[in-house]
Amino acid sequence: MSTLRLAWRDGRTAAVEDPEGTVLDAAEAAGLALPFGCRTGACGTCTGRVLAGEVSHDRRPRALKRRHLDDGYVLLCIATPDGDCAVEVGAEVKRDLLANPFR
Repeated sequence: MSTLRLAWRDGRTAAVEDPEGTVLDAAEAAGLALPFGCRTGACGTCTGRVLAGEVSHDRRPRALKRRHLDDGYVLLCIATPDGDCAVEVGAEVKRDLLANPFR
């Protein structure tokens, strides 16, 4: 038995017991809405960040650079939990990856 814990920056949390499929699939099966776009790892809309545990990408995460992967970012549409894990989710996570040219 494993648990996928999801955390939003507004303080909400949720837990999915014995998640099946990708993080996005498991969240949807539990009735939790997460942002997503392509479901192929190409757009990055579903970007999350691993807080604890491990996840594996089912295929190459084209929307993330090596430095993003090294910092724990994952694409929830193609990332599968490897046992107990916690993942930060929500649209705000993707914004971490975008440089603001107006700063």
